[in-house]
Amino acid sequence: MSKLLRILLALFTGLTIVSVVFLFIIRRDGTATTMQPKKVFILRNGKKFTLYRNGHPFFIKGAAGTGHLARLSQAGGNTLRTWDTTHLQQILDDAAANNIAVIAGLSLPFSFTHSFYDNTSLVTAQFNAYRDVIRKYRSHPALLMWSLGNEVDFPYSYHFRRFYKVYNELLDMIHQEDPDHPVSTAIINVDRRNILNIKMKVPDLDLITLNTFGKLSQIDRTLSELTWCWNGPFLISEWGTNGPWEAEYTVWGAPIETTSTNKAQQYLERSAMLPVNSPRFLGACCFFWGQKQESTHTWYSLFSEDGKASETVNVLQQIWTGTTPTHHAPSVKYMLLNGKGAQNNILLQSDGSYTAELLMDESQQPDSTTVSWEILAEDWVRKDPSELNLNKPATINAQRSADATNKWLFRAPKQEGPYRIFVTVFDNKGYFSTANTPFYVVEK
Repeated sequence: MSKLLRILLALFTGLTIVSVVFLFIIRRDGTATTMQPKKVFILRNGKKFTLYRNGHPFFIKGAAGTGHLARLSQAGGNTLRTWDTTHLQQILDDAAANNIAVIAGLSLPFSFTHSFYDNTSLVTAQFNAYRDVIRKYRSHPALLMWSLGNEVDFPYSYHFRRFYKVYNELLDMIHQEDPDHPVSTAIINVDRRNILNIKMKVPDLDLITLNTFGKLSQIDRTLSELTWCWNGPFLISEWGTNGPWEAEYTVWGAPIETTSTNKAQQYLERSAMLPVNSPRFLGACCFFWGQKQESTHTWYSLFSEDGKASETVNVLQQIWTGTTPTHHAPSVKYMLLNGKGAQNNILLQSDGSYTAELLMDESQQPDSTTVSWEILAEDWVRKDPSELNLNKPATINAQRSADATNKWLFRAPKQEGPYRIFVTVFDNKGYFSTANTPFYVVEK
């Protein structure tokens, strides 16, 4: 055999071994193939993955949020997902009282925060704090699994070696301290780069969870295209109406938000896009079960600030139980400002007098409603562009009344800038509906 042939044969053999090892690493998963004595585990039977809790199959019908656990149980939900450990004791206790399981989030700094991951004292403090959390709550009956980080980016570069070291040390610690509960992480959509890096650099995660909104319909197809490298279990940790980044915008950059009635219809339509036929699918959590400020205080909120429910709550009950509630929130069509809609890029004169009008479906209205109007400054100024504002902007002008005409004569703010007018309709059965329109004030 010639020297060149021996070299080529050696190279071929080496590449074959590397390829086999590579495929073994990226295709392996931590799921079991036989029943386990653990409280929660994932069982793999051929291509089928099943989540088991307390010895029984458990399919997640969940919500990502902060409270309203009795209503979640009433609607047919069985799981709440959190993002951090804030009020975790209370959440777990309330969940146990309402037969709800909890995916407990452990928040992490972004992977590109080198000032954190290169700081040994900060990393050690986080490790010790989370070890205490795991030890404290690992035996709680409501705990379903841990989620190590939300919307984590898993980069290729060698510069992120410290991040991977810290992440894997935390993951190993959780598995050692609490072998009874799986550990997941949440990424945005089905990002090929993230999934490949997870399988190569963080192979001991038990499953991957996906946050997806406008791209929900693409999930099943994209996952099928990636089975060559990853064929493990997953759940959808956030899904719902389009996010502000997926909306139409005004010329000054304000996202245009649809009505709560349209959002409910969108939830119903998108529920048919969930990959329920995938043997790897463990369930999904809608977003957001509670009330929060994100671009607006109504964009994602399925509950009002005083705890009333939106029409989407009824839609989710229909999805989870197959039954349609008898009572529905007021049906909202759209709002007009002086006869114009948000797509008209509405400009108002400073301190000018204008009329806002809410159009509703009169055939589906309750006997009694209260209408609340508010004008707020647009939520677009942030101290840190990477961090969302958590507080609703201060109200500039407001009116609340039982006005059957659903109109409001108001004065525009005096100061130039972007604003938004909100209308909320409350009925006497504990439901609400919303609409809002952005506008821009031009000084005289």
